[in-house]
Amino acid sequence: MAIFTDPIREDADFGPGDAEWLHLLVGDWQMVADLAFADLALWFRLPDGDFVALAHVRPSTSHTVFHSDFVGDRIRSDMKPLVEKAWESRRIERSSETNWTTEMAMRVEAVPMVRNGRTLAVVTSHMDLSSSRMPSRLELTYRQCAYDLLRMGTLGLWPDFASPTGSRRGAPRVGDGLLRLDAEGVVQYASPNGVSAFRRLGDVETLEGRPLAEITTGLLKERRLVDETLPLVVTGRMPWRTEIESRGVSLSLRAIPLRDETERFGALILCRDVSELRRREMELVSKDATIREIHHRVKNNLQTVAALLRMQSRRMKSEEGRQGLEQAMRRVATIASVHQTLSQGLAQNVNFDELIDRQFRLSAEVATPTQRVSTERRGKFGELPSEFATPLALVINELVTNAVEHGLAGREGTVWLLADRQPQSDGKEILSVTVADNGSGRSPDASREGLGIQIVRTLVSSELDGSIEWSDRDGGGTAVRIDMAIPSVPLL
Repeated sequence: MAIFTDPIREDADFGPGDAEWLHLLVGDWQMVADLAFADLALWFRLPDGDFVALAHVRPSTSHTVFHSDFVGDRIRSDMKPLVEKAWESRRIERSSETNWTTEMAMRVEAVPMVRNGRTLAVVTSHMDLSSSRMPSRLELTYRQCAYDLLRMGTLGLWPDFASPTGSRRGAPRVGDGLLRLDAEGVVQYASPNGVSAFRRLGDVETLEGRPLAEITTGLLKERRLVDETLPLVVTGRMPWRTEIESRGVSLSLRAIPLRDETERFGALILCRDVSELRRREMELVSKDATIREIHHRVKNNLQTVAALLRMQSRRMKSEEGRQGLEQAMRRVATIASVHQTLSQGLAQNVNFDELIDRQFRLSAEVATPTQRVSTERRGKFGELPSEFATPLALVINELVTNAVEHGLAGREGTVWLLADRQPQSDGKEILSVTVADNGSGRSPDASREGLGIQIVRTLVSSELDGSIEWSDRDGGGTAVRIDMAIPSVPLL
């Protein structure tokens, strides 16, 4: 997938880390748009002196001023002088209130993004002024926070490479709750949602005028284990994330230090109540553990059944009865091996290559313990849906056993297992599985003999929704091919 700097890669004279810095900016500038109540656009100057839009973000705290997408377009002639001035001066430039459209008046600010003394791009902020009214304290504080962050961008201090870039669930946003701290970590302003979040934690006093570190210490005084990043986050010293939990409430915190040329003068703390998210995550973990335990117990029960069948076969006087119980034992053991694999992972897909590697060799060895049979596997099954794993493993087990007992018929030889996956236009894949041997070839009724072949036919048609075909192998022996359609899942 192309990234937004690809179109300018040949024109940009970027140094080490410059492109990554711009991507950090675009990855985090939704916060600035929400704080500024404004649309933000990112502009890059081309060799011919014109500017092209690289990215655009709309605020979630206010309505957008641009309903059409202009990413990739050249800059309008009425905006170019302001952006060009900001690019050259490396200072924030502001236009006068101008009617850019017939529908609204906008205030435009051009903010150069400067790193290592070089302007890399210009961010323009577009704020609607048509609904003029006295701004609230929240709006004034938010806009000041946005200005401080953009001002840091002109100094190369924001975005910070130490900022979290992961997509952890529950990352706080501006609308979830915001606190502004001074350099000493004292709360200067707390948004209504921020106050509500800390009240749910148990703090009923006013947040403003109190050190945030002192507030959180009082909430966590009974906890022995505390995230080591917490002190640096609640004092606003590092741009990290942490979580605090009290009275069954989990609060996600993110700090954004505010700096100028000489010192850190404050910080922003975004907070979000993630209690319900964490509760659901715990439920999923519990359910996953329960499913794994069920698979483990099923595997143990099947192994017990296989052991009972083995004990019973030893007491059988009839050779035919003994062989029947041994075959049933092998089938049960095959199903148990699938459940063993399912109990070791949480994914809905099974790494079938790891599963069948063990089962393939074991099937050939157990079929005739006194016979020397070599096995060879080619191709990759990759990941298969778990509902395909058991029937396919049983089918391969039966075909390998049949190849050893009837194809090789007591003599030395080789059994091959071949897998081939081909993608289809409908989003599915065709998996072709071939079991072949270099034995004496098939008899006229080979495709209809025994319970094993009946099991194979039933599983292929009903469980795998596939087709099966017997043929003579080139070079002697028999080949059995199965074709089945599976949902497209990644190959390992």
